[in-house]
Amino acid sequence: MAGAVAVTPATVSPPPASLRARSLPWPLLSACALALLAMAFLAGSGWLDDPVVQTWRTVCLAVTVQALPFLLLGTALSGAINAFVPARVFSRVLPRRPAVAVPVAGLAGVVLPGCECASVPVANSLIGRGVNPAAAFAFLLSAPAINPVVLTATAIAFPNSPVMVLARLLASLATAALMGWLWLWRGREEWLRPAVRHTGHEHGHSRWREFRTGFQHDFLHAGGFLVLGAMAAATFNVAVPRRVIDAFSGSLLLSVFFLTALAVLLSICSEADAFVAASLTGFPPLAQLAFMVVGPMVDVKLIALQTGTFGPAFAIRFSAATTVVAVLCSLLIGGVLL
Repeated sequence: MAGAVAVTPATVSPPPASLRARSLPWPLLSACALALLAMAFLAGSGWLDDPVVQTWRTVCLAVTVQALPFLLLGTALSGAINAFVPARVFSRVLPRRPAVAVPVAGLAGVVLPGCECASVPVANSLIGRGVNPAAAFAFLLSAPAINPVVLTATAIAFPNSPVMVLARLLASLATAALMGWLWLWRGREEWLRPAVRHTGHEHGHSRWREFRTGFQHDFLHAGGFLVLGAMAAATFNVAVPRRVIDAFSGSLLLSVFFLTALAVLLSICSEADAFVAASLTGFPPLAQLAFMVVGPMVDVKLIALQTGTFGPAFAIRFSAATTVVAVLCSLLIGGVLL
């Protein structure tokens, strides 16, 4: 198959669990520090009674409280899969033909939830264990975008628009499959920098300890981005003048491009992004769909993770292509359904 890449597994000693356990949740700590500082300043100034501040606080709290249970469930399931399900299971269930393995790996994201942060090392581990890179990349994109936790959260965030759930599912799945096939067609071995990292159970370590460590790290890490995303969404709702929103929302393409860029910059966890998208009521549903399709596949933290894992040559090309394909799929599928 043209474009397929064979990667030879490397022997790399996994980092001790104790070192991973000591990694500090800097995003959460930073967000909490900023929030406490802002609250102290506002309380000392008597600005808490200002209607704008009350609106900001209400929106920020609503987005955080609504999204937190889904973030908790999603990271717990991701930690359980990482600790208790061996990576070899994926290579055994995938078809041998790469062109067929790509959509199968994409569909696997429906039943195998995982957050964006976990999908990169899992995909890297799959490649190291013999899975075709195209199938691994399809799983990398689909797992955080179409798993049951994300789809349920989307249904709750858009209670009056159940078709939004279907549109997100189809657009995300189409993007994952197209990117896998694109890698089969145009992917090159020199773009990849294999750096096999440990995912799954370590011999000699308790599986429950690994589950607890992985769950704690993922939840605190993603929770920090959730808090920052909620604060950004609240600030956007109260600080951006209505005429600016009208300038973008008045044009369908401009609104799609604007929310696409916002999704990349905010780096919100996929279990929570639907609530942020639903809070952006000034934009059309098609732009909200693009926000939810692009966000779990391309954002600043994912670009950084991909760069460190596969190398900058891959990350730049893959992220740029994924953004274009995700926007096009959102426009085509959302234009028909929404």
